Amino acid sequence: MAGIYVHIPFCKKKCSYCDFYSVGEAKMDNHFTDFVLKELSLRNLLIADRIVKTIYFGGGTPSLLPTGNIKRIISGLSDYFVVNPNAEITIEVNPDDVTLELAEQYQAIGINRVSIGVQSFNNDELIFLGRRHDVSKAVEAIRTFTKAGIANISIDLIYGLPNSTLKSWEQSLSRALGLDIQHISCYHLTYEEGTPLTRGVARGSVIPLDEELSKAQFDLLREMSAASGYVHYEISNLSKPGYISQHNSGYWLGEEYLGLGPSAHSFNGSMRWWNPSSISQWEKEVDSGNFTKNMETIDEVTRFNELLITRLRTTWGVNLNEVANTFSIEIYNHLRNKIIPFIESGKMVMENNTLKIPPNHYFVSDSFVCELLMV
Repeated sequence: MAGIYVHIPFCKKKCSYCDFYSVGEAKMDNHFTDFVLKELSLRNLLIADRIVKTIYFGGGTPSLLPTGNIKRIISGLSDYFVVNPNAEITIEVNPDDVTLELAEQYQAIGINRVSIGVQSFNNDELIFLGRRHDVSKAVEAIRTFTKAGIANISIDLIYGLPNSTLKSWEQSLSRALGLDIQHISCYHLTYEEGTPLTRGVARGSVIPLDEELSKAQFDLLREMSAASGYVHYEISNLSKPGYISQHNSGYWLGEEYLGLGPSAHSFNGSMRWWNPSSISQWEKEVDSGNFTKNMETIDEVTRFNELLITRLRTTWGVNLNEVANTFSIEIYNHLRNKIIPFIESGKMVMENNTLKIPPNHYFVSDSFVCELLMV
């Protein structure tokens, strides 16, 4: 089955660490939805799988787009795909935008999962990140969605923040786990080129957190979440049993997905393409039906490398039978030989002929997964 991703690029305020494409809400109007639906009509046949199992509204701040527009997009998908009646339909929201009326509207149009950009349960850290909500508003938003009957709630948290401590992270985690939500995505703060945060590092006004302390925060996350019944199923994602993110899992498992909107990416198994990170350029291309050649063909070596990079992030790992049946004997032998020292050192394990990285090595896994890749 396939996934649909819709990029809603509008934001009231750009956070200091964010490098996702976004524009001010002044550019938001009903024509945006018209363009999304027109792009859908033009590009849906690039996806072979006609059954949609997940729909994800990301951004930007999708909660700024009026509910009626969200409903139009969900309804429009049925003109080209068969939407699974049990499809996971997620929308990202900013706590500041949440009201009971909005939550009830989402529930009424079929949204059954929300991803709330909390980032921290520490007000000083929220100010540092440039968020426009405080801790009380984040807690209120979570409770509002629960009251509205949406039973699958995810929150984002960021660790590795400058000036944070093991104690401040423990307090933030305790608050999150105490709310008994279904899913938590925890990301280490990254310093993306061109962001105000990265410029602060260059000026010396922002000092990145020591790596040892960052790892200690990650280890504390694993310890506390496991004690609260969460499954650490991907490096940055934890869920209660039965609440794994179906949409993001599709990315990690190599399933097809169609991206709509400026800067959105798509993948159909043999090709990847992406839209321009410009709302005006995207609208121009959709209007004319002439899309720029932002695409790449996925050859065998690329497919193999992407399999390793994505699957080894997860609890599912890489099944060697699948590798043998999917790739050339040269690639299979390459992998068999490369993994020997990592298994001997305990950095990787083999379970039922499936290669996995133990969660206690997740934090540094990038440093040795790259050694398995084919050039």
